[in-house]
Amino acid sequence: MSGARDSFKDAMRTRVAVMGKGLPISIGLLLAISLVVGVVAFAFLNSAPPTTLTMASGPDGSAFRLSAEQYRKILAREGVTLKVLPSQGSRDNLARLSDPKSKVDVGFVVGGESAASGVSHLVSLGSLSYQPLMIFYRGKPKALLSEFKGERLDIGLEGSGASALAQTLLDANGIKAGDGTQVGHRDPQASIKALLAGKIDAVFAMSDATPTALLRELLHDENIHLFGFVQAEGYTHRITYLSRLTLPRGAIDFGEDIPAEDVSLIAPTVELVARDSLHPALSDLLLEAAREVHGRAGLFKKAGQFPAPLEHEFAISADATRYYASGRSFLYRTFPFWIASLIERVIAVVVPITIILVPGFKIAPAIFRWRVVSRIYRWYAVLQHIEHDSGTGPLDDARCGELLHRLAHVEATVSRLQIPPAYGDLLYGLRSHIAVVRAGLLERCVKKN
Repeated sequence: MSGARDSFKDAMRTRVAVMGKGLPISIGLLLAISLVVGVVAFAFLNSAPPTTLTMASGPDGSAFRLSAEQYRKILAREGVTLKVLPSQGSRDNLARLSDPKSKVDVGFVVGGESAASGVSHLVSLGSLSYQPLMIFYRGKPKALLSEFKGERLDIGLEGSGASALAQTLLDANGIKAGDGTQVGHRDPQASIKALLAGKIDAVFAMSDATPTALLRELLHDENIHLFGFVQAEGYTHRITYLSRLTLPRGAIDFGEDIPAEDVSLIAPTVELVARDSLHPALSDLLLEAAREVHGRAGLFKKAGQFPAPLEHEFAISADATRYYASGRSFLYRTFPFWIASLIERVIAVVVPITIILVPGFKIAPAIFRWRVVSRIYRWYAVLQHIEHDSGTGPLDDARCGELLHRLAHVEATVSRLQIPPAYGDLLYGLRSHIAVVRAGLLERCVKKN
């Protein structure tokens, strides 16, 4: 056994001697590349899309809540679990998204809410629908919002999109609580019941928080009117996140001609807002769901009009921009979500490594040859210096001894060079040239003697 170990050690020493410093350098490079590849692979393999998302929706029974439940079912088909959290509405959703301690990933936000702080890390995946503000009121017909001054108003729950927009409109018309105007924040359904009972004068409502059946009941009540924004165009110029919409005559009930004339409305858009850390694959998946949920024709939209990359207060994310331009990627169109995710991560690791290593394998032999050749060719410069210093005439003993000593040092150093066998011709060529220089020096020394 000891003889075999000694033979192995001798073989390894011989190999190291033959390869010189190339072997440890090569091992070092391989270790470095392996380390880098390992780190990159670890990073990518741990960046798999999460299989669970949390969405802030809206109050129970609201359009936001119903839409979120549809999203949940669609994402479940792809193996992704969507946790739907009820909320008070748009403003509450934005507050949760803005809170770094909150685990909410995405939510419905109505335009006009971004005045809140801490929203720089939020992006929009696009607009999903128009959200018209409808004002139902009792009494004589009104043309201007300022005519509601001094009346009993319910503008929706605090934190809702309706409440935020209503307050903006009231402020724009100089209406404030305390000037005789009573501003309430009851639940929309409770507010509508109070309006029907004559306990309040007007309700500001959005469809996201108000069941359609109640809206139809209000429109069919001859004592209640739907406010038409005759200044709608002016509002959209002053409040830039608003759009002008028209509720066509008879759109609610053709038989009873409700409404009896076109009604101008104003509406912000509902955006799907997410944290900027949302995984690209999940961004695509959410937008696919949005197309299925919000892409149908409606009272205020055409088929396929939404989702749309309409940028308002939040920048459209880069992933959403790419989706709107080219759609879902080939992998996610072709394979199930988890398989596509795995393939994408493998490609993300393999392609960069291939791009680096393929040229590296081509260049490595040339670099290695240059290293070996440079170790030999630099001694030719030393030989040239020795010949140059020797001059052209006979050499005295001192000068001859000095030059021969220098040449002996060169020869001794060269004899210790470890060169791969494939480049042995270069090494033996150098040794023969050293012998030629020595012969020349000795001849000139002998001639003098």
